[in-house]
Amino acid sequence: MDNKKELTARQKQVARFAKALGHPVRVAIVQMLLEQKCCFHGDMSEVIPVAKSTLSQHLKELKEAGVIQGTIHLPNVKYCINKENWQLLQILFGELFAEKVSANNCEI
Repeated sequence: MDNKKELTARQKQVARFAKALGHPVRVAIVQMLLEQKCCFHGDMSEVIPVAKSTLSQHLKELKEAGVIQGTIHLPNVKYCINKENWQLLQILFGELFAEKVSANNCEI
């Protein structure tokens, strides 16, 4: 009999958020958007030091993970933090980081 456990939806969501935040450029984008009083309008490549094509890939990753939301109606581009998912991210990461290391954890 196979005793393997299935990954939970929460574990999968934590991993998805972690992957989206797993690059310093994406962290910089999120930090910039968190500092905004409203959605960012304009060319982020003037603020974030990467090529426009690279920036687009990072924005796509964050958007697909649900960390940010955005609309593109050229020439207007608007990006914001997805507030609902940001709250979920904070809860999930908070739960993960609140877990204690077992006293029985082996030492190397």
